[in-house]
Amino acid sequence: MKNLSQPADIVNAVLDTDTYNEIDDQFALAYFMLSTEKIRPQAIYAAPFANQNAATPAEGMEKSYEEILRVLELCGHKGFPAYRGSKTYLPDEKTPVESDAARDLAKRALAHTPDDPLYVLTIGCITNIASALLMEPAIRDRIVVVWLGGQAHSWANLKWAEFNMVQDIAAARVVFNSGCALVQLPCMGVVSHLMTTEPELREHCKGKSSLGDYLYGITCHAAVHDGGNDAWSRVIWDISVVAWLLGDKYVKDVTVPAPLPTYDNGYLQDAHRHAMKVAYFVNRDGIFLDLFKKVGKV
Repeated sequence: MKNLSQPADIVNAVLDTDTYNEIDDQFALAYFMLSTEKIRPQAIYAAPFANQNAATPAEGMEKSYEEILRVLELCGHKGFPAYRGSKTYLPDEKTPVESDAARDLAKRALAHTPDDPLYVLTIGCITNIASALLMEPAIRDRIVVVWLGGQAHSWANLKWAEFNMVQDIAAARVVFNSGCALVQLPCMGVVSHLMTTEPELREHCKGKSSLGDYLYGITCHAAVHDGGNDAWSRVIWDISVVAWLLGDKYVKDVTVPAPLPTYDNGYLQDAHRHAMKVAYFVNRDGIFLDLFKKVGKV
């Protein structure tokens, strides 16, 4: 229960990201690297994904790895430890997928303790984390997993498939069943509030830094590609996991029994299961103000 609380001190953390999936991961990676008042970044892991930007999970992971390197350089952290993750999703709930990311996570986590855990921020399908837990079950008590995935438990249509969860429900089930300290940032119904617009990005990112110009450019390009008009807005989902680490002035959560994701995209609820935290509120304005200030100082 102590490790489910937002930490008061600076903590060691890693970020697991499908960075080329869309454009919010780039914001999250920058926010992660620039929030050194609360975070000591340790490593970045590339997660697999498949959609219109990548035909296979392996291609998605490789493109994400390349994008991680681009964003790290824009943040002034060229050469920072970054690792390729899984090329496939979990074949089942017992078999890990070997990767540099999963091996590095297992090794780093073993060097921590339950009193000083490693925070694992994950903003894609949760394959790499599930694999590390299966490879080295002892890390369960040495990590705090903070995941953007799934819908709010109160969301009316729970079976509306959410991208990060539906890609690899087996991996989500492994993590939700593991007993590790788990914090969930649900998408629809909670993090969906984290919207920004072209005028706001133009005011706070464009011309402020090379990183700001990049974030502005990729967001506008994505909006136009998706058919955006003069009034478009864009959800920057992934910054929520970093915001959770920065304290309850940005994200508020509640303790609940951990549900079990089901293969039909729902949740199996059981009041007797172990506790986890789930976010129910994000301070949209406070989070974006903090992010924009940091992007402008690179």
